[in-house]
Amino acid sequence: MHSPFIRVLDLSFAFIGLLILWPILLVVCIIGYFDSGSPVFLQQRVGRNKKPFTLIKLRTMPINTQSVATHMVDASSVTRYGHFLRKTKLDELPQLINVLKGEMSFVGPRPCLFNQQELIKAREHRGVLTVLPGITGLAQVNGIDMSVPEKLAKVDEEMIRTFSLTAYFTYILQTATGKGSGDKIKH
Repeated sequence: MHSPFIRVLDLSFAFIGLLILWPILLVVCIIGYFDSGSPVFLQQRVGRNKKPFTLIKLRTMPINTQSVATHMVDASSVTRYGHFLRKTKLDELPQLINVLKGEMSFVGPRPCLFNQQELIKAREHRGVLTVLPGITGLAQVNGIDMSVPEKLAKVDEEMIRTFSLTAYFTYILQTATGKGSGDKIKH
């Protein structure tokens, strides 16, 4: 799924994105500091071939929030500023660093937590964990989140099987224009 050409695109877009968007990232981090006291959120995630990596995001919940899948967290756990970050998808901006480091791609299956055993098992069965995780993908633009592990793994497998340069740009553009949503929060 991820050819050397896609890697060059990932590197180019991540570098250009950080170069252009760093002022926005700085402002969002400063505001985030006043919101939670710690604007950057680091969390161990399952990477390619189950290799752990540290996902970088902007914090949308208080520091003491339990480290579980988003769909298992109560909606009241998200701060008002966090709702804004999630709605605008600005909380994902620091993942450009993960892309530069080669831990993620722009397009791929969203990386899960190591405690999401049902999803890991379903993804292993379908060969999904053999590719780099991504910031967005087919499941994300169709609103499928990690609360339905088997369905998500199936859609991830389909994305890998049908992957093309056109699909790469389509998923990125659909995400940038607001199609789909992040992981749902428990209400």
